[in-house]
Amino acid sequence: MPIKIANELPAHKSLESENIFVMTEDRAMSQDIRPLNILILNLMPTKIETETQILRLLSNSPLQVEVELLQVKSHKSKNTSEEHMLKFYKTFDEICEKKYDGLIVTGAPVENLEFEEVDYWDELCMILDWSQKNVYSTFHICWGAQAALYHYYGIPKYPLEEKLFGVFPHKCLDTYHPLMRGIDDTFYVPHSRHTENRRSDIALVKDLQILSYSEQAGVHLLSDMACRKFFATGHSEYDRETLAKEYFRDVNKGLPIKVPYNYFPDNDPNMLPKMCWKGTANLLFTNWLNYFVYQQTPYDLSTL
Repeated sequence: MPIKIANELPAHKSLESENIFVMTEDRAMSQDIRPLNILILNLMPTKIETETQILRLLSNSPLQVEVELLQVKSHKSKNTSEEHMLKFYKTFDEICEKKYDGLIVTGAPVENLEFEEVDYWDELCMILDWSQKNVYSTFHICWGAQAALYHYYGIPKYPLEEKLFGVFPHKCLDTYHPLMRGIDDTFYVPHSRHTENRRSDIALVKDLQILSYSEQAGVHLLSDMACRKFFATGHSEYDRETLAKEYFRDVNKGLPIKVPYNYFPDNDPNMLPKMCWKGTANLLFTNWLNYFVYQQTPYDLSTL
């Protein structure tokens, strides 16, 4: 799909080098098309890397998408330059009067904190509440999914005995759900987290449906019954070497970390990781955009 992003965003050059059709702002202005307006609330510390990963997946359909990047102003990014944040990111005050076809909320490395201890928790709750009337469909990832499940439904997260780290097999629980169309009976998803949501808690909420599950990684994809909110506990957007970077970072810090499960060939960190989740990742985001954003959202967003 032609994806419209700021001309100078670092992801622009990376995506073009992969032969992904990235539309310049000038060209987009000359087209008489109503693009899908997608807002990305990026809570990850490696913002440029996360931007590129998500934009890559949003580009894999014939739909035209216009993306805006959102930050929380109650937290200052330590790993991304202030210049980048000022140039490419907006705050809630700047977008709160607008409406969007879709919102993606990323993960964040704060899962060992209680939700209320996160310094931007109140602001995040405000954005989630705002999204219910100003965004047609939302897609929450990893800690972003845990935070939304807790905020909307009171579903807690629980600490794991050790970090869930690697690429795990999953099974679809509803093969007829449009989000799962084209996805194999068994598919793989990277996970990197210290906490989990439990199936028993989710089963008590009538408004939620579990769409996929892993015997090792637990609950993976969830949807509300209106198919307006989606939650993913894994990181389908991860690049081939994202888990490797996390592994070597922790090794270099002397932290206790196991080799990511089912990731390096022969479990050898010196080998190039095998990527077995790319097809699923593309289908997941394409299905979300097509069936739950493009085909459902009103043409005139002011009527949302």
